[in-house]
Amino acid sequence: MKRILLFDGECNFCDASVQFIIKRDPKALFQFASLQSEVGRALLKEYDVPENTDSIVFIEDDQHFTESTAALKITRNLSGLWKLFYVFVVVPKPVRDLVYRWIAKNRYKWFGKKQECMLPSPEQRKRFL
Repeated sequence: MKRILLFDGECNFCDASVQFIIKRDPKALFQFASLQSEVGRALLKEYDVPENTDSIVFIEDDQHFTESTAALKITRNLSGLWKLFYVFVVVPKPVRDLVYRWIAKNRYKWFGKKQECMLPSPEQRKRFL
């Protein structure tokens, strides 16, 4: 099963989220690509993701998910108690996405932009597209 997370490569919060996921993904289920990368842009086009999407994009089973649905589907696959966050899928999507958009809108102000790229370990590097 293909699980790809496309993330904002300039966002400190997004980078920290990717590191968080890697640590809680011992089976290496997820692969990653920056939204700004060639691979990321090609996947956005392949899955018909609107160009103005300001969200993580999670691709699973040849479908794409954005905003709160993407985040919740990711937690469902993490080790430990993080799986329990998936219960929030019962909250109406407009409400969940309102909270997601508020965080996304303020992410640069609160967490800043990356000045340099992280250097993944050789093991982690295999997971980046």
